[in-house]
Amino acid sequence: MNKIIITIAFVAMLLAQWFVPGQMIYKQEEIIRKGVAYKFRTQPLDPSDPFRGKYISLNYEVDKAFTKDTTINYNDMYVYIAKDSAGFAIATHASKTLDKTGQDYVKVRSHGIYNDTVRFNLPFNVYYMDENKAYDAEVVVRQARRDTLINNCYGLVYIKEGRWVLADVFVDDISIKDYVEEIQK
Repeated sequence: MNKIIITIAFVAMLLAQWFVPGQMIYKQEEIIRKGVAYKFRTQPLDPSDPFRGKYISLNYEVDKAFTKDTTINYNDMYVYIAKDSAGFAIATHASKTLDKTGQDYVKVRSHGIYNDTVRFNLPFNVYYMDENKAYDAEVVVRQARRDTLINNCYGLVYIKEGRWVLADVFVDDISIKDYVEEIQK
């Protein structure tokens, strides 16, 4: 009887070890499949973290939004996202409460408010890369941001019901991974 209980507990533990990461992967893939893709213009850096490895840290031009709520200062809030005429993401407005408008949104933390404009940082600001490609990617992105073209460097982010996935970073409409591979050849 004891062996049966141990066997059942062991099988349940094995199933849980596969179920939890499988569920996490499924949720991320669902956002990419069913979410709306937004292009966010970037202003990147390239830090290194001994625990997380090499990555590109992305600062976005979308960093402020209109709000009527003057009590929003230094709190969590919702920023509502739309696309401009060029297809890039813009913040339409911010609110402390979740609006039921059906518009895509991201939960952020505000940095302050001044004249009905609240400032914030978007949460999808880290893009992990292969250790051997991260520095070259940072150089490429930095040079692209200095270029006179406005829309040549952006992060592609899928958003669905407040959840998000940073899918890729593009330079001149080419994935940063492919762009760096061509440079390294």
